[in-house]
Amino acid sequence: MNNEIFEQLKELAFKRSIPFCYSCYKEAPTGLCKVCGSDDLMRLVPGVGCEYGTDWVIKHILETELTAVDLEEEFEESIRQCYPEETQVGWMTFDTLKLMKENDPVGWHCALADYESQEESEGNIISLDGGSTFYKVHCIETLLFSN
Repeated sequence: MNNEIFEQLKELAFKRSIPFCYSCYKEAPTGLCKVCGSDDLMRLVPGVGCEYGTDWVIKHILETELTAVDLEEEFEESIRQCYPEETQVGWMTFDTLKLMKENDPVGWHCALADYESQEESEGNIISLDGGSTFYKVHCIETLLFSN
């Protein structure tokens, strides 16, 4: 599925950018520069920039049109749905989430990593930059469908 989505995003990047000959500093909408005849063209997004490839165009589209997933926030919400809001230890009452995070930060981080892996393997989220930023798959599909 990741390859399908990436290919569709690549198509969108081609639609949203213009072939550009950097040597002549001219747009080349036909795929060949009319001045020098070169087909070694960059992609231009007016008002944003010009660079080789489409990865940067895809990144720009995702950053400007979608909101990245806050995995920690979603994981916390998942935990809150599974466990009571407060935990009593002896005569003291603690916020369960805060208790988990502060008393076992390594366990918390491992559980968060497991949550991320599970969400990704189930096809709910996708990262196109090696795991730095995640987006909801259904949001990307909506973006692709609307264009």
